[in-house]
Amino acid sequence: MKIRRFSAAAFAVALLSPGLAACNDNATGEAASSGSPAVSGSIAPSGTPGTGDAKQALLDSTNAIRDGNFRFTVSGAGSTAEGQVHEPSQSAEMRLTMGDPSSDLTMKLDLIHYRPDSWVKLELGGRAAAGVPGLRQLNLGRYQHLDQTRIRGNRALGFDFDRLDPAGSAVLTRGVTEVRRTGDGTYAGTLDVSQAAEAGSVDPALITALGAQAKAVPFTARVDSQGRLSELVMQVPAAGQSAAQEIKITYADYGNATAAQKPPADQVVEAPPEFYNLFN
Repeated sequence: MKIRRFSAAAFAVALLSPGLAACNDNATGEAASSGSPAVSGSIAPSGTPGTGDAKQALLDSTNAIRDGNFRFTVSGAGSTAEGQVHEPSQSAEMRLTMGDPSSDLTMKLDLIHYRPDSWVKLELGGRAAAGVPGLRQLNLGRYQHLDQTRIRGNRALGFDFDRLDPAGSAVLTRGVTEVRRTGDGTYAGTLDVSQAAEAGSVDPALITALGAQAKAVPFTARVDSQGRLSELVMQVPAAGQSAAQEIKITYADYGNATAAQKPPADQVVEAPPEFYNLFN
């Protein structure tokens, strides 16, 4: 198997791209199971607010994200990511796990951003890990301090405090094409992801592979008691090398996140050239 560089391994993008999931010998084309209600093409039922009202409610539900004080998770396609954003301290933490014990190649990333610095702890595993150039310089078990000039614009490693939402839910909800309320604080419908590459949670290559299907991806959403987005679930159909999959984004603890903790100095080394080569 050819070892790929992880230029598309931004945690959310990775969830929607073939990437490491394609390294799994046991991968199937079956969609992930879901407890989410099925989505039809119908408009809002009689006696409930119209589609326009429901869409506006979803658009408004992402406003609190811009305050930059929340915890989040993104999961799907054998990958998970979780973390928190704390704009008051200009800090963020993210933990990414890709692959499982049956995968040829697995990756764990523990990222800490505390403006103007960034650190990452990397762990590569699986039987194909031996083929990764400079593996000994990568699996150090310590945090590697990153040169900001070498990660600027790299979604896999950097964090833009002018774009506080790692999953880009505000961009995704702008693409809603049909939506209806299904209960108290719950919604279902379809969204157009064809223009959502900027969200950071949709791989441009997957959008291309989806073709016309990208314009009507089924989704469900949930908001909390204050109308803030708490869950967005997309049912992405099979396309190209990617099997059908459920992508789930959650938000919690609005206003109650905490500042990231910088790694102890004795656990930090400067990132070697091999690290940047892997992600660029």
